[in-house]
Amino acid sequence: MHTSNICFGELEVEVVYNPRLKNSYIHIDQENCIRVKTPYKSKNFTLSLLQEKSKWIHRQIAKNNKRVKISVNLEDEVLLFGELYSIDAQEATLLRQKLQRLKSSQEEKILKVYDAFYKEIAKEYLTQELQKYARIMNLSFKELKIRKMKRRWGSCSSRRVITFNSELMKLERELISYVVVHELAHLVHMNHSKDFHALVDYYLPNSKAIRKRLKESRVLN
Repeated sequence: MHTSNICFGELEVEVVYNPRLKNSYIHIDQENCIRVKTPYKSKNFTLSLLQEKSKWIHRQIAKNNKRVKISVNLEDEVLLFGELYSIDAQEATLLRQKLQRLKSSQEEKILKVYDAFYKEIAKEYLTQELQKYARIMNLSFKELKIRKMKRRWGSCSSRRVITFNSELMKLERELISYVVVHELAHLVHMNHSKDFHALVDYYLPNSKAIRKRLKESRVLN
């Protein structure tokens, strides 16, 4: 596997060459970072693919640009369960205590305190949510892991290990529940087939609308 960058007009594109792939894929994240995964080690092929999908690419970028990203004033606010709280609020007690112990104004160190706060909150909250929905869905998992991830809300391995992104704590509770049910459903269907979505929808009848809101969220970057 080999990674390189190419220019497509005014856009910079990351190209991941993987000979094991059968097809080529274009992915655009919420920060408008464009990534092409392809089995073909040819710049001309990649540029041709980008040209073919040019209209779609610019539509996705335009859609991303319409979204308003939630900003947080460090040491003054915290985003928790979809709401901004003052650092003095009861909900932010743990974070406030961690920041007071830090005694530093360096942004990098403050961000690490925020990350530790979200991970600690996530471990408690997501353990309860996962156990609750596992009982409801009559499913069992082997292990729960919590870590910060850049591009995924969660994952479920074939070994029945479920991993959640600690950044989930920034989302509304309904969106968090969707991710929990989504990953549990992968214990039954390790894909995104119709049967998989039907299972999720059985336990969350409004799952399609929730999934759309989750995709529109600008918390994950």
